[in-house]
Amino acid sequence: MLSTRSAAQSSDSVAVIPRPQSVALHCGAFVLTPRTAIWSDKADSAVARRFARGLAVATGFDLPVRLGASTSGKRIVFRRASSRDTALGPEGYRLDVRSAVVTITSSAPAGAFYATQTIRELLPPAIFRSAVVTGAAWTIPALSIEDRPRFPWRGAHLDVSRHFMPKEFVKKYIDLLALHKMNVFHWHLTDDQGWRIEIKKYPRLTEIGAWRERTLVGRPQRDSAANVYDAKRHGGFYTQDDVREIVAYAGERFVTVVPEIEMPGHSQAAIAAYPSLGNLGDSIEPRTTWGVSPYILNPSDTTIAFMQDVLAEVMALFPGPYIHVGGDEAIKPQWKESPRAQDRIRELGLADENGLQSWFIKQMDSFLTAHGRRLVGWDEILEGGLAPNAVVMSWRGTRAASPRRVPVTTS
Repeated sequence: MLSTRSAAQSSDSVAVIPRPQSVALHCGAFVLTPRTAIWSDKADSAVARRFARGLAVATGFDLPVRLGASTSGKRIVFRRASSRDTALGPEGYRLDVRSAVVTITSSAPAGAFYATQTIRELLPPAIFRSAVVTGAAWTIPALSIEDRPRFPWRGAHLDVSRHFMPKEFVKKYIDLLALHKMNVFHWHLTDDQGWRIEIKKYPRLTEIGAWRERTLVGRPQRDSAANVYDAKRHGGFYTQDDVREIVAYAGERFVTVVPEIEMPGHSQAAIAAYPSLGNLGDSIEPRTTWGVSPYILNPSDTTIAFMQDVLAEVMALFPGPYIHVGGDEAIKPQWKESPRAQDRIRELGLADENGLQSWFIKQMDSFLTAHGRRLVGWDEILEGGLAPNAVVMSWRGTRAASPRRVPVTTS
């Protein structure tokens, strides 16, 4: 007869991140061998096959995935929860490990996938090797786990605009998100230091905006003449085919990609590529240092149309509901000095430059809403008035956001 330890005791000793809601340890273990079979219903078959392929890398086992049910042999079984069982939700699962059988119960494929990630964490660490490990005992402790996420948005951010990361690194990053049961990849694709996504209509964004001639080493000095640079050209960008590949890769791991296209501030790389987007008409380069750039998009109708063209191509690549437009650290000295910006403030009857930024963001909000998407912005988009359908992502705290008016999320 199997003995069971209390969930309170076992939850501290089981190395699963994040910690499951409930864990109970039993005596014994399940040993994965080349004779283990994986059984799945049709709904979870893609998850089961991906799980088998993942196990094969380190174990060398070519585990068969079969549709249906079996009551004999060493086996891992995927099963669907009954329609009356609403405790798990779309991302929850139950995992029951005994010496002869591992049973995964879920209400949807996402829950089944997260159960497989838990199994990987329960196996010896060598399971994460990228080559076959010989002589390992692939054991999973006998236990029962029930888990579902506390938060619907579980995200992490990657800034590839300051420092370009190759496609292979981005996919590895997504793997790490999925392993830790995170479901949102916030991909920061544009900023002052680089524009990283191919836009077919405006090729100079990557021809010019994706490359800077040097990069500051360390922190900016109070005396800019004392700054030290690396004298290395830095850059790169993702083709639209690269983006499609990464989005599909994330989708297979139940990760939604939220692209961030910064506006109206953090736009020096875009203005370097297309100077007509700026306020001063001067020729500049993508920023080579850190901090906040004074370069900000001008508020003309042509600039609004340009950025909406960009968002149209972005929407075609990213099927998720959210498009992030930044909106942070948009300092406005250039708008204060620009006759065009000041004329627009008077024309629209706005109070000040904060109102002008609000108007700019509202143009993007209306555009995205008309295409069935939701705009996300950093909490500075609250200044001057919030766009009606916007989601606020807070990096400076949530004090300014009224929970009655503003959906706020943190990643």
